[in-house]
Amino acid sequence: MTRVGKTTAGKLKKLGIETVKDLIFYYPFRWQDFSVVSEIAKLEATDAATIKGKIQLINNRRSFAKRKNLTEALIADQSGSIKVIWFNQPYLIKVLQPGDEVYLSGKVDFDRYNLQFVNPVYEKAGGETIHTARLVPIYSLTGNLTQKQIRFLISVVLPAIDLIDDWLPPAISKKLNLPDQKFALRQIHFPQNQKTLAEASRRLKFEELFLFQLRIFLSKQEISATPAEPVKFHEEETKKFVDSLPFKLTNDQRRAAWQIISDLGQSRPMNRLLEGEVGSGKTLVALLAMFNAALDGKQAVLMAPTEILAGQHYNNICRFLGKTKIKTALLTRSQQILNQKKAGKIEVFKKIKSGGVKIIIGTHALIQQDVKFADLGLVVIDEQHRFGVRQRQLLKQKSDSGSDRSRPVATLPHLLSMTATPIPRSLALSLYGDLDISVIYELPEERKKIITKIVEPRNRPAAYDFVRGEIKDGRQTFVICPLIDLSDKLGVKAVTAEYEKLKDQVFPDLKIAMLHGKLKAAAKEEIMADFLAKKYDILVATSVVEVGVDVANASVMLIEGAERFGLSQLHQFRGRVGRSIFQSYCLVFTDSQSEKISRRLGVLVSAKDGFELAEYDLKFRGPGEIYGTSQSGFPEFKIARLTDYQIIAEAKEAAQAVISEGLDKYPVLKQKMDQAGENIHLE
Repeated sequence: MTRVGKTTAGKLKKLGIETVKDLIFYYPFRWQDFSVVSEIAKLEATDAATIKGKIQLINNRRSFAKRKNLTEALIADQSGSIKVIWFNQPYLIKVLQPGDEVYLSGKVDFDRYNLQFVNPVYEKAGGETIHTARLVPIYSLTGNLTQKQIRFLISVVLPAIDLIDDWLPPAISKKLNLPDQKFALRQIHFPQNQKTLAEASRRLKFEELFLFQLRIFLSKQEISATPAEPVKFHEEETKKFVDSLPFKLTNDQRRAAWQIISDLGQSRPMNRLLEGEVGSGKTLVALLAMFNAALDGKQAVLMAPTEILAGQHYNNICRFLGKTKIKTALLTRSQQILNQKKAGKIEVFKKIKSGGVKIIIGTHALIQQDVKFADLGLVVIDEQHRFGVRQRQLLKQKSDSGSDRSRPVATLPHLLSMTATPIPRSLALSLYGDLDISVIYELPEERKKIITKIVEPRNRPAAYDFVRGEIKDGRQTFVICPLIDLSDKLGVKAVTAEYEKLKDQVFPDLKIAMLHGKLKAAAKEEIMADFLAKKYDILVATSVVEVGVDVANASVMLIEGAERFGLSQLHQFRGRVGRSIFQSYCLVFTDSQSEKISRRLGVLVSAKDGFELAEYDLKFRGPGEIYGTSQSGFPEFKIARLTDYQIIAEAKEAAQAVISEGLDKYPVLKQKMDQAGENIHLE
């Protein structure tokens, strides 16, 4: 493409745009309505006005008071004239000349006595406009890329839309009165009016949701086509085990455990999601299922996202198992343990293959080539893993039972997926329908309620004094920073700035570490391990980095720029403290003066649990704002929203009909499905 040099190509690549097709499918996230062209005489102060007029005068001058280069112009139409001012764009006098007829769109404000346009977007009249006098698309951008640049590039590639095949079956489009894809793609970028924008948006949302629902149905079909080995419920031993625990199970834990154990007794593979607040005891519920699998002679695996978390799970599970004779193993990149004693990697592999260990805790190292299982009956995974049918089959292929000639058919292991993300029931039902979900609402009785305070800017010094007092008492503090710059996706800038401020100005005498997405996995693990070992007083981290480790000694969660997070995210961060007998605190900082934001953050203080918060956020902000992308387990759509209930229902019905008829009857759609690949996290 012309106009795309090496620098621009690099900026586009950061947005995931490397081809013409990528550009076409890079949708705007909103549209500014500059479609009404007003007469100058009828203008009022507003954020969005458009005029068409002739340039009478244009020149540059230097504003010494504001130290800015100003370009000033006078624009007139048949009704009157208005002053226009641009900041730091001196090149405009070469682009725009007196006598040129232009469109201007943007903010109109008072300059003492008279109205003036301030930094408007301009476009010469005569051809079709893309920046003014229409519904103007606004895109998510990075670095120094401008809206004008991306709009221009997309306008250049629009003719290539004719080369794209519409894969949606015509019968579906006709039945639902959907426009064809070519129309939708043109109108989503440069809509003629609100009606065509709505039609284009509905079509593109539908196709995203339709593909998603198709993958769900195919995934379920594949799972139900393969049997599972039932796991017998060992009632007496389970009761003894529960009675031996140093605490009483909550009613929710008992109910969830029974639902899971009932599923395990079936000859179809369990596919259940276990939801619960951070610290609600999900791991113990999962252990009851693993315990029964082990007693039944089968192996159970728990996969954690990080080595530290795997190690914590292993130590806790071994403590719970206590005097039972169940053999355990821990397998990560750097740690291999058999029955709580260090072992060599080869030795651990042999024990797993022979069935000499029944409960295995680890990271993704468990899927590596050298690991073979004797009889894998249950897999428990953390929410951060995208662990679908393929990975489950991969694990099964590593199990000797999968190729046991005494069994007529290879079996799939049962699957339990755990998440600390509270999913509103309305959302779960509309998206996943008949997915089996168990929920733990209650927290253990001994847990102290975390005290949450919204900190106003004037109270910041007092909050810092409070943090210092907690650290003096031997506690530790998390500091979470928002991503302020879109180009700073890994949070390097945000964390570094906060880290340097705290280290140099606020707590120069304390030991502070920082954690962001650009660090290598091993470095992140080392920093978390050192924080866990109390080598640091404060850990500064981004929202991108999931802090999911149990740091019992941490008593303060300090969140900067809280207005930039959804309530559910804030609740997740808060749940990282309060993991011990110490009273814990969540200090929420915001510089926003907005009453709406103040009211929303107030809900964080008053809501009884994460589910109430999630429902509130779903209602007022939408799912895209609720859940952090890295940990939600939800699909990430380009244009569809998880609250598009009507379109989700239509997509589900259409997908069901296609599956009933057979995908082979739709070769173009089948090809599209193959291209899209399997990125569904059904669990």
